Amino acid sequence: MFEGNSSLGFVAVLAIILITTKFLGLLFRRIGLPQVLGYIIAGIFIGPAIFGDFCGVTLIGFEGKDYNALLLLPEENALGIFSKIGVLLLMFSTGLETNLKELKSTGLAAVLIACAGVAVPLLLGFVISIPFGGIGLGVGTPEGIFRSIFIGTILTATSVAITVSVLKELGKINTKLGTTIVSAAIIDDVIGIVVLSIVTGIAKAQAGAAQDLSGFEGFKSTIYGTIIMIIAFFVFAVLAGWGISYLFRWLDKRWPTTHRIPIFSLAVCFLYSWLAEEIFGVADITGAFLAGVVLSTVHRASEYTDKKIEVNTYTVFAPVFFANIGISSISFAGLNPTIIGFAVLAVLMGLIGKIVGCGAVCKGFKYGWRESAIGGVGMMARGEVALIVTATVTSAALGKFALPGEFMIMTVLLILVSSILTPILLKVLYSKEKNVPPADEGSAPAEEVVETSTGDGAAEHLG
Repeated sequence: MFEGNSSLGFVAVLAIILITTKFLGLLFRRIGLPQVLGYIIAGIFIGPAIFGDFCGVTLIGFEGKDYNALLLLPEENALGIFSKIGVLLLMFSTGLETNLKELKSTGLAAVLIACAGVAVPLLLGFVISIPFGGIGLGVGTPEGIFRSIFIGTILTATSVAITVSVLKELGKINTKLGTTIVSAAIIDDVIGIVVLSIVTGIAKAQAGAAQDLSGFEGFKSTIYGTIIMIIAFFVFAVLAGWGISYLFRWLDKRWPTTHRIPIFSLAVCFLYSWLAEEIFGVADITGAFLAGVVLSTVHRASEYTDKKIEVNTYTVFAPVFFANIGISSISFAGLNPTIIGFAVLAVLMGLIGKIVGCGAVCKGFKYGWRESAIGGVGMMARGEVALIVTATVTSAALGKFALPGEFMIMTVLLILVSSILTPILLKVLYSKEKNVPPADEGSAPAEEVVETSTGDGAAEHLG
């Protein structure tokens, strides 16, 4: 047993995490599953979830528990700080890869598909939670109501990385439908993050009200104060972003592709995150994402920044974040048949919600039944954002309203099932497409070809 929170002890913890996450990440990629699942499984194996709780011995453990650990950490440790930096950089990178001009050009269809992709799973997640008051959900208590809303919020997230890879493989990525799916998935995540900010902001306000706070903190703890602060943050983010955008355009002209641009960009990301959480009471990941969106308007600078940040993010911080979910957030000891049954039901509703909601909107825009099904299935995959949302709503910062950590298994199961089913169903649906005259190699028919950006380049660099 060694001290894992000392300088060298923590280095040993990082070494174990990096080795195991890389090995299992490559293994999962080899079998066609997202590498982030491999990272989480690595965390489960090296943490106490299995070997510590059931065998009494683990590689990485926490103080005050009934098991022996090779490297022992206190409950509050540097791993949490590394994980926080990792999630902020992931959301910042997502914002950097958002192309506002392309989102504007996709039209009403992508926007409405995204809205349906958020609204239907959110509603289904809340409704199915109502009968499960025994596991802390339902509408019997304020805590149960918030947790039920959190369940729906988790189900809203979409990861387009898997869909993009399949569409590319089938030569459909640049078709009108393919572009619409990709754009809708990006907008879906934007709306989902806004919803997350609102519900977590109100939950924090209620938790603060229970503590009888006064002054500015007391104002933020009221519902009307929370709403005012959320609106104020988005107004601030836009106005400050306008000035920051002009500043970075000047920097890009004066010192193009120099290291000072990524350094200043990181400073903006961290300041936006701090202001969002500490001043305005909005989720810190929202601040990081909006910082990325602001800087994405300076195209060359944002591309250069993203390339530089990717090295550190996907070498160290992102693997630590996902592994820490398996190490710190997942526990099988607290699972019971009710939670497992609910997780299966939630996964089913999460898949149906995307297919029905997004597919119905596609049908309303005169797509055929097969194309509408493709639109729904294309929005079905989940990935990093779902994990980030789950980590946020299970955070201790939400106090008694936080979702118990046992529900993380639901998100992991959702990602696993959707990652397996999405490529299979897309290939089956496209295989039923009627034969059409071949277009130029690597392109769709001329009338359907559209320039597009996936917005998911971050996911491609996890390997």
